[in-house]
Amino acid sequence: MSVTMDGGVDGMELLERRVKSRRPVSEAPPWEQHSGERDGGERGAGKGKPEAGLQQLSEAAAVLLLGLFVCAQWALVQMSVHQLLVGTQTGEFSSERARKHLEHITSVGPRPVGSVENEVLTVNYLLQQVELVQAESAAGPHAVTVDVQRPTGSFSIDFLGGFTSYYDRVTNIAVKLEPKTGAQHFMLANCHFDSVANSPGASDDAVSCAVMLEVLRSMANLSTPLTHGVIFLFNGAEENVLQASHGFITQHPWAKQVRAFVNLEAAGVGGKEVVFQTGNTFRMCEKCVCLCVCVHFLSVTVFLCSGPENPWLVQAYVHAAKHPFASVVGQEVFQSGIIPSDTDFRIYRDFGNIPGIDLAFIENGFIYHTKYDTPDRIHTDSIQRAGDNILAVLKHLVMSEKLADSSEYRHGNMVFFDLLGVVVVAYPARVGTILNYMVFVAAFLYLAKKCSLPSNAGGRYVRDLAYAACVALLSWFITLLFVLIVALLVTLMGRSMFWYSHFYTSVCLYGSAAVGKMLLIHTLAKNLYYGNVRRLDLGELFFDVSLLLWCCVLVYLTQQGLCSAYVPMLMVAFPLGIKLLLSSHFKHKGASVSYAVLYLLGLALPYVHLMFLIWVVFEIFTPIMGRSGTEIPPDVVLASLVTLAAILLSSFFMHFIYLARSTKRVLAALGAGFVVMLILVSCGLFFPYSADPTSPRPKRVIIQHTVRTFHDLDGSVERMDSGLWINSFDYTGMSHVTPHIPEINDTIRTRCPDDLPFCGFPWFLPVKFLVKKNWYMPAPTVSPKSPLEFTLVSKQVTEWGAVKLGFEAKGPSHMSLYLLPHAGASLSGWSFGDGTPQFDLNGEYFIFYSHGLDAPTWKFWLEIQPPSDPSDEKGMISVAISSHYFFGEDRWSPQLHSLLEKFPDWAFTSSWVSTYNMYRY
Repeated sequence: MSVTMDGGVDGMELLERRVKSRRPVSEAPPWEQHSGERDGGERGAGKGKPEAGLQQLSEAAAVLLLGLFVCAQWALVQMSVHQLLVGTQTGEFSSERARKHLEHITSVGPRPVGSVENEVLTVNYLLQQVELVQAESAAGPHAVTVDVQRPTGSFSIDFLGGFTSYYDRVTNIAVKLEPKTGAQHFMLANCHFDSVANSPGASDDAVSCAVMLEVLRSMANLSTPLTHGVIFLFNGAEENVLQASHGFITQHPWAKQVRAFVNLEAAGVGGKEVVFQTGNTFRMCEKCVCLCVCVHFLSVTVFLCSGPENPWLVQAYVHAAKHPFASVVGQEVFQSGIIPSDTDFRIYRDFGNIPGIDLAFIENGFIYHTKYDTPDRIHTDSIQRAGDNILAVLKHLVMSEKLADSSEYRHGNMVFFDLLGVVVVAYPARVGTILNYMVFVAAFLYLAKKCSLPSNAGGRYVRDLAYAACVALLSWFITLLFVLIVALLVTLMGRSMFWYSHFYTSVCLYGSAAVGKMLLIHTLAKNLYYGNVRRLDLGELFFDVSLLLWCCVLVYLTQQGLCSAYVPMLMVAFPLGIKLLLSSHFKHKGASVSYAVLYLLGLALPYVHLMFLIWVVFEIFTPIMGRSGTEIPPDVVLASLVTLAAILLSSFFMHFIYLARSTKRVLAALGAGFVVMLILVSCGLFFPYSADPTSPRPKRVIIQHTVRTFHDLDGSVERMDSGLWINSFDYTGMSHVTPHIPEINDTIRTRCPDDLPFCGFPWFLPVKFLVKKNWYMPAPTVSPKSPLEFTLVSKQVTEWGAVKLGFEAKGPSHMSLYLLPHAGASLSGWSFGDGTPQFDLNGEYFIFYSHGLDAPTWKFWLEIQPPSDPSDEKGMISVAISSHYFFGEDRWSPQLHSLLEKFPDWAFTSSWVSTYNMYRY
């Protein structure tokens, strides 16, 4: 370096002197050297005076370059996100025909299990379309066979704390496509045609069934015979906790020939379909239940923890998909237990031990499972791209030799990720491990070279690198703490979820707070702690800090065997490479604009991919906060995500703070923006919900007009009441509704009695630990025309001293059974599942029941081990059963209708009539 100091001493001459005195300057970090030693006593570096001969970024230039870089990267991400098909259809898959199927299926309205719309009208339409495919392809090389299955069974599933599901005569339509010579091995393609009550279910999952019908038609008419066969399963009971898929995989004779599957689902409305899990291994997270929410109305259920084995399936998708959208990060995030969602994938994995691929639309989850989930919101181009992908992947798999003996290719993981949906990068995990360590070694050598400087310079570098890393980590911790305090303040002011309809307001408030706080801490460190150090050297040091911290993440994830380690690998390899390429430029010209431009261009690829992953996170989590229950403060969650995004994105921009001459104007702008946003939020300018038909953001509310009856030990009615039971499924409760309906206020808030099964209310699924804010408004009794009939038909004492109770229940298509053993008693056996009671929910058991058409009386038995003290006046166990009328005449009541009319148009209300009957034995 040929820098002439102000004191007239040439830089090389000074270097030689310091080396001789064992105090090197340029080879070791010079932050111990006061400017007086460098420039004759003037503290120029500490006061913002540029080093002679070297350039520094002006504040305006730094802000402009970083702003343009971030905006350009975000624009690329948005272009990829909204990228739709260009050009004409190929003729293999017709999105127009698929759209006609979609519109016909949804034209009958909501299709809950047991309804005529689901069990008759939709089934008849699907069978009619399959018959047309049979006739059209009769002269070809393929045979099409259809079978309507109506299975009965039960199983236990370990989410929401765990509960048991029982189904009776639900509907499956299985269509077998195979060469006329026959096939021994089959792929399974799965969709479900039922929907939640109150929603037409266009995206979830009618569009997938429409796509499957068209894929079936296309494959049946292929002129070349398939090597293997395909079973297209249109299942009619997925929304009832995955029941129909269980009936198929455990009872249908064709299931034994299935070698792998593709499941088509939705967690949003339209957009791209993403591969969010593959494989068939399973690992349940103990902490999963902390955010679980129910599938029927909250639109989500459980945390998937599937393993990434069966790499041949990933390879098939990578090779065949025409419009890839997949990342191993999404899969491993599901493994961690963070993403709340569940599909039929779980059933095929757990009960069939079959590997598969799960695909789902994820955009616009705000209207998922609502009345707004209509066909017109799903772009035809989205249908085309989904159809092209699924058709290509299925064709590839059924022609693959690997399908015949997939177990041979089962072991091993794959690293895979797409680049803006254009191309997928995929390689074996063992190759990824080698690549990760190669990158780490390169970074280690880069840092080790500085640590091995002569004399004590290397030791000072290590010390100062550690100090700088502590500054960076401290800035992150203080930033997160500050932003969380802001989020709690917003929550306490009653402005929670202000961003729900205006997402970028959360970026403006929490993002400005995060960036401003980090910038402030580093500015203070630069001016106070590093006041006498050359800024260019500080910039170099803090680049090394970012490299070091990303290396730590890289090594940790690689050691954990996580394929997601490719992300920190990219965030180490590209910055290190561009830094080495620009080292000569930096030495001779300093932090010039040209250096900054070249540096940012070198970061473009890893940063655009990181931004894309961040977009996916916000696309999924932001709508989920509107249905995550009343106990999780959504602003804390979103503020944490915004802060994490700011920390990740700022990592290799951190040293720009030290390269720039000043940050005063930026700090002032961020501070002013933060204060203005906080004032606007506190004034209530941003309302969480919207009824805008082009972009609705509804508040989800469930209302049941219920009749509750409590019986004593002798069977007599102890008490009885009726009312409108109201649940809010987001954190704001009814605070925004009360001004419109004053009678819904805290005076009618309910509490949870410990001695009543599930608080004495008709929970459809066991989510009471997430939805603790409930309102119960007294109302006249409602009398369903098809009332629940519940009878104790037998009672006997077994030879081992247990009491066996036999019951019969006859009622609507959806019922829930709650069991609460009393103190000292225990549930030792029952007629569900394998006969062993499982999944004790804080001393309570939950059994979910549903049936199709013409189902017989539900018969079951319980075996209770009585308490040692038989004098308990309350008996051994409390048994409660609720009935839910989701369709037909019994669904409505005048009082329910009257209340619904009072709700504002930005509220989406799911409503029905229910009953709750409790007995003690």
